[in-house]
Amino acid sequence: MAKKMRAADDFLHHLYVHMNEINQFVIFSGLTFQEFVSSVGPLQNILLLKNEYEDGSFNMHTQLEFVEERSIRKFIKKASDSKKELCWIDFSDEKRLNLLTPQEQAELLYIGHKKEPVRTPFYHQLQNKYVYLANEDEKMSKIYFRDLQDVEELLANLFNAIIQEKEKPATFWRRKVKDSIPTFTKEMLSSFREEVKDGVLFSMYRIEKPDLAYVLELRNISDLTFPDEIWDELNTILKKKAEQIMEVH
Repeated sequence: MAKKMRAADDFLHHLYVHMNEINQFVIFSGLTFQEFVSSVGPLQNILLLKNEYEDGSFNMHTQLEFVEERSIRKFIKKASDSKKELCWIDFSDEKRLNLLTPQEQAELLYIGHKKEPVRTPFYHQLQNKYVYLANEDEKMSKIYFRDLQDVEELLANLFNAIIQEKEKPATFWRRKVKDSIPTFTKEMLSSFREEVKDGVLFSMYRIEKPDLAYVLELRNISDLTFPDEIWDELNTILKKKAEQIMEVH
């Protein structure tokens, strides 16, 4: 009997990833701001390059608003509800903002306007790890990483969070007892580094027999002009055989 093909809704999650290694940025589609923050760990303070946030702080030197680390969770909620473009860069402390030269401040304004840097987007004064640029509906984001190995850690943490949510006890009184929960490691995800440079779709699903496992399928979709087109063509894309499959038990 022919194996039944999975439709888009049979998967737990789909994520498009396209890495530009030379310029140190990654295009994502299917990654929200909240998922990004949860997957990379605690953020430093963030300087808003385009957005206005009434509950934030204001830096007189740059004339830009910023969000302190302790307020980032609240900001995530507000940003998700507002459905506006999101452009920010992280920084270690406000004293460092005050050391930015006029040239560096102009470069930051350029990033917010053009969604690309004049030169490197990583500043000694700021000690930033990321530059985050997303469109209004979060269907597409362009994120610069100081260390591209953080991408694999992000992917592993994202997929593992979905697994943990799926496997958590249904209720307090009906606890599912599991010896271990399947887990992806960043080392596993790093094996896809070359494929990710061309643009790929990760699709994850769960199987129960013969044993509980989670499976990641990888499909090359480098021919797409606009990554957010994926969601209109998802079932068609999934008819194509996966180039690589990874399974964890």
